[in-house]
Amino acid sequence: MLLGSQLRRLREVRGITRDAAGYVIRASEARISRMESGRTSFKTRDVEDLLTLYGITDEAERGALVDLARDANLAGWWHRYSDVLPNWFATYVGLEGAASLVRTYEVQFVPGLLQTEAYACAVIGHGMKDTSAADIDRHVALRMERQKILMLENAPCLHVVLDEAVLHRTYGGRDVMRGQLRHLIELSENPNILLQVMPFSFGGHAGESGAFTILSFLEYDLPDVVYVEQLTSALYLDRREDVAQYGRALEELQQDSLGPDGSRDLLHGLLRLP
Repeated sequence: MLLGSQLRRLREVRGITRDAAGYVIRASEARISRMESGRTSFKTRDVEDLLTLYGITDEAERGALVDLARDANLAGWWHRYSDVLPNWFATYVGLEGAASLVRTYEVQFVPGLLQTEAYACAVIGHGMKDTSAADIDRHVALRMERQKILMLENAPCLHVVLDEAVLHRTYGGRDVMRGQLRHLIELSENPNILLQVMPFSFGGHAGESGAFTILSFLEYDLPDVVYVEQLTSALYLDRREDVAQYGRALEELQQDSLGPDGSRDLLHGLLRLP
């Protein structure tokens, strides 16, 4: 996506059409479109030819973009889990790993980045009843691997709004849930994690359409992406008007939810229940 957006910017600055760019690399206009949106792989020779067409002669600039093309074709760590990872979710894992800010609203269960291993096992096992124990273990391992991004030096900021129902819906039994609640309290103290709870007492709110995630990136020319998961697939929305509408909904949810301190108090209160 990053390389594609930079190639698109260079082409547009010079007023070159996609059709003309495609002609130079012996490809269709549609392939140029897929390259610029990050939906296809890159050949180093094609990138070099496009840079020449776009007038990029500085060796350092050319080298950086060619190196980016090589990196773009490398398999991410999550490809080790391709046996259990649906293609539509592999895209999300890649975007999540590249994001500088992840904002999410959840109504059913604790988001994967904040789950304990026991809770993750219970959630995945419940949703995949016909799956072997070995495959469930692979799914859990993938989820635990994803969480490592929160511990990196350049970790993304994570803003989470949980509907209070999430905290009352039991997965894995009482001990698993209590462990998950303690984990949420601990994680909420991290400076890069903002955790808020939308309490039952508020009533109707802006999250009526269900769970969603907004991914944002440091690169100025990369648009935010809204991720909406379905039962057997997912939607990836990057049209400005779609992203803006989801952004407004999330801002309202954050404004109307309990603040970080109030949310921790609620979690502590649930832990004190018999």
